[in-house]
Amino acid sequence: MKNPVGKLVIGAAFAACVATTSTQAFAADIRIGAMRTGSAWYVFAATLEKMLEPKLKGTNVEIIARGGGVANPMVVQAGKAEIALSNVATAVWARNGHEIYKGKKADKIRALVGGLNSVYVGAMIREDFIKKMGTADLVKIIKSGKPVRIVMKPTGSSAVPAVDMILESLGSSRAKIKANGGAIVQVAVSQIASVIRDGNGDIYFDTIINRHPTITEVSLTGNVRFVDLPKESLALLAKNGLATGKYGPWFKGQAGANTGADLGTVLIASDRLPDATAYQITKTLVESAKQMGDAHPAWKRFKPENAWKASGTGIPLHPGAVKYYKERGWM
Repeated sequence: MKNPVGKLVIGAAFAACVATTSTQAFAADIRIGAMRTGSAWYVFAATLEKMLEPKLKGTNVEIIARGGGVANPMVVQAGKAEIALSNVATAVWARNGHEIYKGKKADKIRALVGGLNSVYVGAMIREDFIKKMGTADLVKIIKSGKPVRIVMKPTGSSAVPAVDMILESLGSSRAKIKANGGAIVQVAVSQIASVIRDGNGDIYFDTIINRHPTITEVSLTGNVRFVDLPKESLALLAKNGLATGKYGPWFKGQAGANTGADLGTVLIASDRLPDATAYQITKTLVESAKQMGDAHPAWKRFKPENAWKASGTGIPLHPGAVKYYKERGWM
């Protein structure tokens, strides 16, 4: 597997479709925007890479092992990746120029395959902190004005703007948390479990899927309790494209299913990606749903026949994807 970091992309980024022969010409390079090694999205991209290389003859398929739900739409918009994983909500935010993108719009992104899996924004609280506060109610904790240390991933993760919305819905903000003597602890994925285990954080917000490696480690070593997001937070998140839903129980610390906000997952592409390439990527992924589910349980519930629907894509489909879905009789 190749690492594209620091590599010069030589020559034209795309090849034209050859209509006069029976052989299709595909994009010369396909860079897949994912996340860091060890993440579920990296596993997805690595599996997709292996499936695509024999299908896209003469195409070099590579993984960009960085980025995230917020960053990836702009990575595709800027031409730094031909395709990428994105949350449905962040794809919509990017296309519409949401304030988290500082007015910039990703008008060149299109959807290939939607409804890949649900990704829930959820919360965990250390049991020691619950005892200290006398409650596991997020509303009471945040509104208490007492010092709270909130743990989350660095900027670029979809969890970060979601946390801002959660705090806003409860009359707070990152600045207020700090002013009350608390802290906003943003660390790399590899450091989160140790931060919680060592008692250096109180509430941990993240994007949650079944068997998420970091959350699994936190649940096994951090003595945490999963809690529901407050109705006030769910209402504001819903206004910003995150559907309310239940997840689990998947981890230690979950007494039953918890209520979170679903960001959704969609494979997006640049509108500059040749139709033939977009068609083949869509076809390969949709017709390899079982293989993807075997690679990671998060995709076992993917329903290919719904992959084209707006509820699972959020943004317009690429013409190459439309062609495939119409051929299948789904559109």
